Order: sequence, then structure tokens, then C-alpha cells
Amino acid sequence: MEVPNVELLPESDRARPPPSGNEEEADASGGTADLRKPRSTPLGKKQMEVPAIPKGKPKSGRVWKDRNKQRFSHMIHDKPLRTSWERKVKERQQRKLVKDFARQLKEEKQREREEKKKRREENLKRRLENERKAEIVQVIRNPVKLKRAKKKQLRRIEKRDTLALLQKHQAQRKKQLKTEGEN
Repeated sequence: MEVPNVELLPESDRARPPPSGNEEEADASGGTADLRKPRSTPLGKKQMEVPAIPKGKPKSGRVWKDRNKQRFSHMIHDKPLRTSWERKVKERQQRKLVKDFARQLKEEKQREREEKKKRREENLKRRLENERKAEIVQVIRNPVKLKRAKKKQLRRIEKRDTLALLQKHQAQRKKQLKTEGEN
């Protein structure tokens, strides 16, 4: 098999079509066939393509690795998306407003909880005072009565501070005595 004579053309001649006109006509006429194939470029010009020589197995044995891979530093990088300063300031103000509003809502809920707790405590205190006022109190001065009392009665007996009650009763008795003395 005879290898055709392939000429290396300068760059200016590669862009031009072959001088014979059509390659198919040259092949049919029996002349030497040109191994280069015309291919179209983005500009519409035809360019001759040199046949690709197959590459062998790499020395490292890593056949799966890409040979045409570029290093990251040589790759063309796009500029990262950047927001303008005014937009950043506006977003920061928006976040601050939202945070302040959330804090305000939280404080309001906390205040309401504390007020509710206070009201509940005051109501309990008032209820206890009302119960104490409404109690029918009988002061037991004789401890022997306690010894004679049954268990059920002892369960119902509660100790109270009777000093204020005694003073109150004494004041009422004095008034009664005065009113009786006048009549």
C-alpha cells in the first residue's frame, strides 16, 4: 500500500479550497487523493482537517483520565454575582425591622403572661381572704374538748391566728356594753 504524499500547507493556504475544485472529481479522475477533508468553521469558511492520529495508552495506565482537562487556574471564570451596596443596606434594614418586630412580639407575649400570672395570684389571695372572712369561727379555749372530740371532728378543726379575732370581738363587746349602758 502506498502512502499518498501529504503536503503541509501554510496557515493562509489551509483556509482556501483545493485548487482542483472538487475533491470527488479528482478521486474519480484517478489522480492522487487528498486525505484532508473540508469542514465548515463558524465564519462560514471551509478549513482542511488533518486526519487524527489515535493516541496510545498513557504511561500511567490511567486510561479513564481526560487528557484535555485544564487546570482550574487556567480555566475562564465568570465574575461572581454581586449585589449593590444600596441593596445590601436595604436588606440589612429589612432584616433589622423584622428582628425588632419579632422581639417586640415576644416581649408583649411575655408581659401578657406575667400579667396573667399576677392576676391569678391576686385572685387566689382574694379567694383565700374571702374564705377566711366567711368562715364561722369558734374559738376553743378548753383543750379538754379537743381530747374528747372524734377523729372526724378533729379533721375539720384548723388552727388560726385568733389574736386579731379576739381584739375584734372585744371591740364589739365594748360597743355593746356602751349601748346597753346608755339605754
